[in-house]
Amino acid sequence: LDDTRHMINGETIAKMKDGVIILNFARDLLVDDAAMAQALASGKVARYVTDFPNDKTANMPGCIAIPHLGASTEESEDNCAKMAVNEVMNYLENGNIKNSVNLPTLVQEWSGISRLCVIHRNQPGMIASLTGVLSRENVNVENMTNKSKKDYAYTIVDLNSEVDATVLEDVKSLNGVIRVRALRWA
Repeated sequence: LDDTRHMINGETIAKMKDGVIILNFARDLLVDDAAMAQALASGKVARYVTDFPNDKTANMPGCIAIPHLGASTEESEDNCAKMAVNEVMNYLENGNIKNSVNLPTLVQEWSGISRLCVIHRNQPGMIASLTGVLSRENVNVENMTNKSKKDYAYTIVDLNSEVDATVLEDVKSLNGVIRVRALRWA
């Protein structure tokens, strides 16, 4: 951010004890590289350690530049794997989407007997077309959430009855629908 850029600068370094060691595992832009180079050369700063090396700090005398690998620890890898499994399971079992690259985050608590999960183009009239099919087939909507992300949208519709093949085929045939899944409350 602009208000944190170069927060470690000549003025703030001057207030530090002589021979200080500065560890920066946040962002490279927090530190004024020119001021750091000067402080290292004068001995005011004994060492500068950063995991955000750049062209100025990579070969700066007194700077220990290490690769930015915080997310590559064994614990991080395990946590990421567990998170991915939980998110895939939540999608398969409940239709909820979190942390998708192409689709919006959409999490809806179950409130019906069955659920339609519809991936579709983000275009005008899509929700009206979808609810039009449900109305024509005399299917009542208990709860519905729609979210979009650029060109695509995702809609979860909880229904108070089972979804039959006619409803699924009618929804699949709507212009702009990419994929439809029907889930049943377990």
